[in-house]
Amino acid sequence: LQKLIHLLQATDDPLIQEQALITLSNSAAFSVNQDIIRNLDGLSIIGGMLSDCVPKVTEKALNALNNLSMNIKNQEEIQEYITEVCRNIEAAPLNSDLQLAGLRLLTNMSVTRDYHHKMINSIPCFFHLLSEGTERTQIHVLKVLVNLSANPAMTRHLLRAQV
Repeated sequence: LQKLIHLLQATDDPLIQEQALITLSNSAAFSVNQDIIRNLDGLSIIGGMLSDCVPKVTEKALNALNNLSMNIKNQEEIQEYITEVCRNIEAAPLNSDLQLAGLRLLTNMSVTRDYHHKMINSIPCFFHLLSEGTERTQIHVLKVLVNLSANPAMTRHLLRAQV
């Protein structure tokens, strides 16, 4: 894991970055690896790849963070990227794998109320995706919206959103 994280830092080759991120993502399926990746500063390195100009690299970074977000301590660090994830979702092509990867991460990050406030500005985008997206996109958006709607503090924001 340490070598993969160092590889991510050392290379600018998008194909190598994609493969390293896929491997880290698969490794994150095991809870012990989630802690190791966090302790090796892997979350910030992977999070730094969210601004990559190659969409496939960003998508793979989102997938890795999604798998890593199953851990409360990891969520505390990943929450710093929620605004950027929302921007990626809004900027991504409609129904793209990149958009879906971002929505999956937001679904995990919105299970608890802790980070809902960071998604408020994207509520209009979520409603747009709900009306314009494919069934697959709609399902992922609905998961986020259901999580947000479980929080009474979000009611006003959900009902007042410009759609």
